[in-house]
Amino acid sequence: MGQPPVLATGSGGAGVPAIRAVGLCKSFGPIRAVDDISVDLAHGRIYGLLGPNGSGKTTLIRLLVGLAAPTAGSAEVLGVAMPSRDNLRRIGYMTQADGVYPSLTAAENASFFAAAYGIRDASAVAQALDVVELADRRDAITATLSGGQRRRLSLACALVHRPPVLFLDEPTVGVDPLLRIQFWEHFRTLADAGTTIIVSSHVMDEADRCDELLFMRSGRVSARGTGAELRRAAGTDDLELAFIRLSEGPEVEP
Repeated sequence: MGQPPVLATGSGGAGVPAIRAVGLCKSFGPIRAVDDISVDLAHGRIYGLLGPNGSGKTTLIRLLVGLAAPTAGSAEVLGVAMPSRDNLRRIGYMTQADGVYPSLTAAENASFFAAAYGIRDASAVAQALDVVELADRRDAITATLSGGQRRRLSLACALVHRPPVLFLDEPTVGVDPLLRIQFWEHFRTLADAGTTIIVSSHVMDEADRCDELLFMRSGRVSARGTGAELRRAAGTDDLELAFIRLSEGPEVEP
């Protein structure tokens, strides 16, 4: 089976990659949700997993985080084979569904997740809530928050322990445009400080905020590179059209 066109190595120099997948596969009966993915992702970069619903983005993230067992292949985060309970303290994960407790306050949710990672510093909770602009709702019962506010709280809970690797599964769904910009500014600040961030999305207008993109379709990485490289390879200035051409056209060896 041929490899996808790789337009940037993402190696970031010598040393252990932040994230590595080798021949990673996951099948659900006859459906191969992740199909032979091998990638090395460097430290301190924002990687965008782009593809339509059902392309395998969430399953790939779950395999990398260690929340699903692969059918074949292996995954490592920060040089540690996944799954690893000890390594989870160095990983942040924001799921598609809001992973917060509705009967707790916003601050109690953030405090709970911080404590689960061994963090009992109240300033970490305050900072996480401030980042997502929920400081003024810290004492609000989560069930009373709007859908967008619960999304913001889920992000705060993923950030509260300041992990060096952060997985965000469609983090800006339901978030207003201004706060979306602020989210991405914070993601960039984290990456510049050394955090490796994987962001899944099917919204192409967020793609150029990533350092590197991985196009996914039918469980495979169909192309990889910067937005400019992928557009150039596809012969178009339209990233959505580039996705279609690179995903459906013949595979190109690197």
